Amino acid sequence: MPTLKEALGVGVITGDKVMLLFEAAKKHGFAIPAVNVTTSSSANAVLEAARDIGSPIIIQASNGGAAFFAGKSVNNKEPKEQAAIAGAVACALHVRQVAPFYGIPVVLHSDHCAKKLLPWFDGMLKADEEYFAKHGEPLFSSHMLDLSEETDPENIGTCKAYFEKMAPMKIFLEMEIGITGGEEDGVDNTHADQSKLYTQSPQIWAVYETLSKIAPNFSIAAAFGNVHGVYKPGNVKLHPGILAEHQDFVAKKLGVTADSKPCFFVFHGGSGSTEEEIATAVKAGVVKMNVDTDLQWAYWDGLRQFYKKNEGYLQGQIGNPDGEDKPNKKFYDPRVWLRKAEEAMAARVKKACEDLGNVGTLAKEV
Repeated sequence: MPTLKEALGVGVITGDKVMLLFEAAKKHGFAIPAVNVTTSSSANAVLEAARDIGSPIIIQASNGGAAFFAGKSVNNKEPKEQAAIAGAVACALHVRQVAPFYGIPVVLHSDHCAKKLLPWFDGMLKADEEYFAKHGEPLFSSHMLDLSEETDPENIGTCKAYFEKMAPMKIFLEMEIGITGGEEDGVDNTHADQSKLYTQSPQIWAVYETLSKIAPNFSIAAAFGNVHGVYKPGNVKLHPGILAEHQDFVAKKLGVTADSKPCFFVFHGGSGSTEEEIATAVKAGVVKMNVDTDLQWAYWDGLRQFYKKNEGYLQGQIGNPDGEDKPNKKFYDPRVWLRKAEEAMAARVKKACEDLGNVGTLAKEV
């Protein structure tokens, strides 16, 4: 049988290849980190990490991150979400352009889209349709709808309506049911009802039953106590074992064996999780885990460490510990200190891949 790399190829993958990757992840017991990027620099750091360890990777942009990619000064209100749309497209085009040079397959994804952000989703779908008309595949591999703050009927119904538009292009859909606590990108669930942090099996079945009638390429971000951001061990009660119960529930409904794990699950709020919690989640069918907060810190820490080491050379253009007339350009050149941030971020992406069993996985058989 071919290896995963032979089957998927390199660069951005879409359609059946995304399904093949996630099926292989379930089969071999690994998951893929999904890393939020805000610049071409952070995107390149993610690609570098995946290349170095021979692994597939997911690059994603949040609404705020996409708007930042376009430029913080760009008006994002009139028309609604224009900066976020332009930035998401720019990010996608950048990754598509450079990913083949890193020699790995990449899933290109858009992160949480709440109800108030649907114009952003609509803009990205339009870009997908235009790209599909020219190239026979969508611009993005997948998109996420996060209507978990709405009622289940509205959440599932809206996902169904959008999935019907996405299915002809074979765009993978990620949806969330049950909320992720904490705050991220303007969505604040800090004071949410704690019961909503744990999705129930009948909710999972309602999603599966509805979306599977359209296409098989969808995943569910089910809540099991997840919280966005970073936290001290013990401060958040994660129960990833719930995911196995969901798989069993759906399997019984379908009349298949429990070990078939019919659902693709996504782990949100992954920063700060223990290795045991991650392993339990992956065993239960998690194929994607979002990692953002820890990587934001890693990127900053690379720069911080560089400044601490070279502080005497970063106080002016001329003059340093080597002499009053000595130039400092080789220290303040953005290519120098940005590179240190990239290296630190790449190292942390590799650690995330290790935690998820996603090292050297491209050599595995399909």
